[in-house]
Amino acid sequence: MALLIPATDLPGHERLASAPLVVLALCADWCGTCRDFRPVLERIAASRPGALFAWADIEDDAGLVGDIDVEDFPCLAVYRKGAALHFGSALPHEGVVARLLEALMERSDPASGIPEAVRELGTRLAR
Repeated sequence: MALLIPATDLPGHERLASAPLVVLALCADWCGTCRDFRPVLERIAASRPGALFAWADIEDDAGLVGDIDVEDFPCLAVYRKGAALHFGSALPHEGVVARLLEALMERSDPASGIPEAVRELGTRLAR
């Protein structure tokens, strides 16, 4: 089983509804930091087999990503059962990202201030 699934495999994925977290990395092929981030996220995904991790290239996967405006790469959108818990940039600092995801595992309520396009993607995925 792949640690990071392609974002286009998220809609209808068998684990989408049961995963405690759905972590979507929003990246760009031309971004060197994104390339550095990928193995970090793969290691984090390996240590959290219950969560579902996906990788999206915002240009190649524009049909799924839609109007999400990513200002800084890489960026993480984190969901639970379609509710957006987090949206923001993430550097390839494994400990920082791991702690963020641990904190989000404990969170029970959706975050405020999440852009509408990010919330809308979570709603589309949860259908």
